[in-house]
Amino acid sequence: MNERYGALGTHLLVELNGCNPSLLDDMPLLRRALLRAAEEAGATIVGEVFHKFSPIGVTGIVCIAESHISIHTWPEHAYAAVDIFTCGEDFKPRRAANFIAESLQSRQCDITEVQRGGVSAPLSAAFGD
Repeated sequence: MNERYGALGTHLLVELNGCNPSLLDDMPLLRRALLRAAEEAGATIVGEVFHKFSPIGVTGIVCIAESHISIHTWPEHAYAAVDIFTCGEDFKPRRAANFIAESLQSRQCDITEVQRGGVSAPLSAAFGD
């Protein structure tokens, strides 16, 4: 029988409604906001990719050693979807979510938290321990 060991990570699904539409279409601002959110939350940034859609909207991801922070925007609906997935104890995902919501002037921020990777005890014997 496998005994549960715990979750490997925390995944926040962040729904940002009532955002300032012009901010949702400003790729440099969104890039700065996600990078700063990662720093504020204690993450180690390892990479980033952002894309500006035509005529409007932005998608982007900041890769962090702890996992990732991503955003996809719909300026025409004043809405952004943000994912924050993290492993480890030092990263504060809610701090990142709140920073992004404030940066986009969101009037309604709904956060769903999911514990990912409920696993059994580590297989240390498989690695020679």
